[in-house]
Amino acid sequence: MILILMMFMGGVYLTVTGSLFSVISDEPEMHLTKDSVLLLRVSGVILSAEKVLKQLDKYGNDSKVKAVVIRVDSPGGVVGASQEYYTGIKKFRAATKKPVIISCANLAASGAYYTAVAGDVIYTNPGTLMGSIGVIMEFANLQGLYDWAKIKRYVVKTGPYKDSGAEYRAMRDDELKLFQTMIDEVYKQFKLAVAEGRKLPLEKVEPFADGRIFTGEFAVKNGFADKLGDLEDAITEAGITGGIKGKPEVFEPKKWRANFLELFLNRSDDEDESLGSADWAKTFSRVLRTELLGKPLFLLPGVLEGTHN
Repeated sequence: MILILMMFMGGVYLTVTGSLFSVISDEPEMHLTKDSVLLLRVSGVILSAEKVLKQLDKYGNDSKVKAVVIRVDSPGGVVGASQEYYTGIKKFRAATKKPVIISCANLAASGAYYTAVAGDVIYTNPGTLMGSIGVIMEFANLQGLYDWAKIKRYVVKTGPYKDSGAEYRAMRDDELKLFQTMIDEVYKQFKLAVAEGRKLPLEKVEPFADGRIFTGEFAVKNGFADKLGDLEDAITEAGITGGIKGKPEVFEPKKWRANFLELFLNRSDDEDESLGSADWAKTFSRVLRTELLGKPLFLLPGVLEGTHN
């Protein structure tokens, strides 16, 4: 799971970059000798599109790359990054005229589906979970806890909405209305992107844009995906549409991996660890869930509950 955690609260700016258990070094230089298909991956909770879009620009513009396959396996994520994926893929297609084939693995929900509809063709497994077209925001009200702990908060602000969504008090009705108006606007953007990307009338999208998830088989039957098939099928189609004769060569940027727990704990493999990787996965899920409070999300509900086993 790619994890880029950013916090701007209370004057603190913290960034943790990498994957939950590995970090990625700079990509190697590409030395292709024959026409190829570029394979990129969008996986885990979407918090940034920068890495993949940089790879798309760097490698996708090589003359030996004739088509691109983007493997999607994600429950979605933050609004901005999901929209950047959509816009970036569309711009790449327009600029290069190279086909971009989307291959959906286990999950292509919410922001990940937003990303997927930017491609020329969407492949999916019959049982892939897709859709979840909608926006969600979560807030916590800890006023009762603060009162119990006899903690008082003093706030100096420049306007009535500057601390809207703060955890130390209940939200006013006008604030709820403000947030609802905002996510309704983002929701409209999502629906329009699906309609445009899938070449569907908005009236056909709207009945299924209520946050529900559906299977890949349902998606193909109803125009939300194109074909049933796995990654190899998507690569084959990319080769054909890219004009590659025979079985296409596949180029995937290599990743140098280092154990993230080593970096985080500054300890070697042979030292005892008080927490196993599953415990740290739960910990990071909880931290991430806290960080995303109050942010509009294209995210399948329940994925940040710390339920890793």
